[in-house]
Amino acid sequence: MTVKMQNKPCLLLFLVLILSCFIAQILGNKQSQALAQLYKSKLKEGAGIDTSQFEAILHANGAKIHPQEGLKEKDRIGSLPGQPHVNFSQYGGYVTVDKEAGRALFYYFVEAEKTKDSSRLLLWLNGGPGCSSLGYGAMLELGPFRIHSDGKTLYRNRFSWNHAANVLFLESPAGVGFSYSNKTSDYDASGDRITAADNYVFLVNWLERFPEYKDREFYISGESYAGHYVPQLAHTILYHNKRANKTIINLKGIVIGNAVINDETDSRGMYDYLASHALISDQTANKINKYCDFSPNATKQPKACSDAADAAAKDTYYIDIYNIYASSCVSSNLTAKPKKASIFEFDPCSEYYAYAYFNRPDVQQALHANVTKLTHDWEPCSDVIANWADGASTVLPLLKEFLANDVRLWIFSGDIDARVPVTSTKYSIEKLNLPIKTEWHAWFLGGEVGGYTQVYEGELTFATVRGAGHQVPSYQPARGLSLVKHFLDGTPLPDTTRYT
Repeated sequence: MTVKMQNKPCLLLFLVLILSCFIAQILGNKQSQALAQLYKSKLKEGAGIDTSQFEAILHANGAKIHPQEGLKEKDRIGSLPGQPHVNFSQYGGYVTVDKEAGRALFYYFVEAEKTKDSSRLLLWLNGGPGCSSLGYGAMLELGPFRIHSDGKTLYRNRFSWNHAANVLFLESPAGVGFSYSNKTSDYDASGDRITAADNYVFLVNWLERFPEYKDREFYISGESYAGHYVPQLAHTILYHNKRANKTIINLKGIVIGNAVINDETDSRGMYDYLASHALISDQTANKINKYCDFSPNATKQPKACSDAADAAAKDTYYIDIYNIYASSCVSSNLTAKPKKASIFEFDPCSEYYAYAYFNRPDVQQALHANVTKLTHDWEPCSDVIANWADGASTVLPLLKEFLANDVRLWIFSGDIDARVPVTSTKYSIEKLNLPIKTEWHAWFLGGEVGGYTQVYEGELTFATVRGAGHQVPSYQPARGLSLVKHFLDGTPLPDTTRYT
């Protein structure tokens, strides 16, 4: 399938302005820099980005299913260096998605703690684009372990999502984390469509390797730019199920957090959030609302708009807009002995601990990673992906498709994230024009308000998570686990303090 490039240099310049304005104050968070860096690289090369509606790639079909006999046991992880004892199995390794190109994606899989919920399979995807679900999702957010400040030892996350399901973490596309291609030009061809296609091919092959999960209920989750990845993969699954006239993958639902959904409302909602939280002046906010055009048809922004965006960047320079109340990382150095760690107090330097840990040869050997001896380090976000070929301006049509096909759809927002804030998500959902089924109300955990929620006709649930930033499970692990349990169970979030 050929990609039609839509060159909009003025719009791209404006997007770069918006996104790069916030790089300096968040040097400790590579995930938050990734989108800005990719937009900047595209601008330097003079390239456009195809923002047309996502369509599944036709060649992601059965011909790409490869023999998987014996590979599951080869992928079994005895234990990770420095980990505490656990009672569940772990696996790590590669799944080839393109033999000719030598393209393979790396995964890390943790079986569920043995409960009544141990049959379900949940895939987690981080965004960026270009950021690692191993480094972020598995080790900084919802996986069974967190990394100590020595970069060598791990401690338990007692709110790991494998209390609710078997959890599969995937590093995609090729070029992210340990995932690779022997055809390095693949890194320059990265985009939404090839990511969805490769993720689908990965899944059908992974299910051959782990055939006991073939008929299990399957769910997809993710955050940030995975607001594209998750719906696009779900659409691809539905497309191939329909094309084959059978259930190849038993998709039941998707859940996305602080998700990039619709460019226009994402941008407008960000500035409205900054203004409503007294981070930028009313004058700046009014100028942005008056002079900036966030619509996908915009081709040029007036100087008054860029001046107002500059003013907003200056006002927010010294805070992390991915958690407006978070502390900054004051030192990237590891410690000789682990600092006292608490699962309830997220360490802002955690990315540095992850970088050190995953670049240890003993860790890579235990994970069955880096088997081709990559020429670059493992990074939280890719340094080798230099171009992003296509990124739909909206995924709203896909969300409508899921509601029409009885695919469970939940969207959640950490309420102290200002980059893809709750206002952006609310504006995007409003675009769906869905009648309200259950009015806005507080939901509870442990006798406290966990957030707020509203349910729409068609079974779309929107929920906020109180006190959480962009990476919800990092900052509110208990509330994040409660939310995903209710999502997987298909039960409403509890509306009284009698329930936990």
